Amino acid sequence: MKILGDVLKLAAQYLKERNDSNPRRHAEDLLSYVLKEPRLNLYLQFDRPLQEDELSTYRALLKRKATGEPVEYICGELAFFGCSLLVTPDVLIPRPETEVLLEKAADQIKDLSLAGKYAWDICCGSGCIGLGLKKRFPELSVTLSDLSEQAILVAKENCKRNQLDVEFLCGDLLSVFQGRKADFVFCNPPYISKKEFDSLDRSVKDFEPALALLGSESGLLFYERLSSELPGHLQSGARVFLEIGTGQGEAVLDIFNAGHWKAKKVEKDWAGHDRFFFLEFE
Repeated sequence: MKILGDVLKLAAQYLKERNDSNPRRHAEDLLSYVLKEPRLNLYLQFDRPLQEDELSTYRALLKRKATGEPVEYICGELAFFGCSLLVTPDVLIPRPETEVLLEKAADQIKDLSLAGKYAWDICCGSGCIGLGLKKRFPELSVTLSDLSEQAILVAKENCKRNQLDVEFLCGDLLSVFQGRKADFVFCNPPYISKKEFDSLDRSVKDFEPALALLGSESGLLFYERLSSELPGHLQSGARVFLEIGTGQGEAVLDIFNAGHWKAKKVEKDWAGHDRFFFLEFE
């Protein structure tokens, strides 16, 4: 009978030979999922014998990972900003950077009176931003929107999972908000340029939805649209929180150059790359 430590070592070697980006961590994550044990607990159980059914399941998952399929799609769920989220190939996998965006936004709004205020999560995908926001600030009225009907179905399932009460709209960007205004707008739009898309890691390019990644030839189309379309949908003093691509800070500052933005700021992620863009409306 094979023991956990040996199996983990062999699994990591198997993934390494197939050019996996992080073979040891991915081997651990998948075994943790199979055994329903926290990943760090594996280090306390290296002598644990594994049953044949556990090994069979694990081997099948490793084969999927060897093709480049992301661990998150293989396991089908992840934790994000206090929520348990279903993730499928119909939606982007929520990134740690987006969790940082929410934390930064929460720091800005936590001391405000939020009762009767409206927050929108545009291009919501899995719903991670809007649902995480509603979880942290239940008094907010939150609406999630996306062009993809499949993404909306995933977001609705995540809403049920986390027992939250939000509104869903399906349509193109701000077209579904006719006659409405928000106090807070969040958007993590497609911002990958065509050139960048072609050079993406296979785990992203081959498995995540291109609709949610490609932001036109330049990667800036959605920021250009938001710059022109947002003002008519914002309350006085409204705040906007956007995620942007690496190196897009200067271009996005230029796009949002109108005088009705009384404050705008680019912030960097942990790696020192442009990643967050904050605006305040007059």
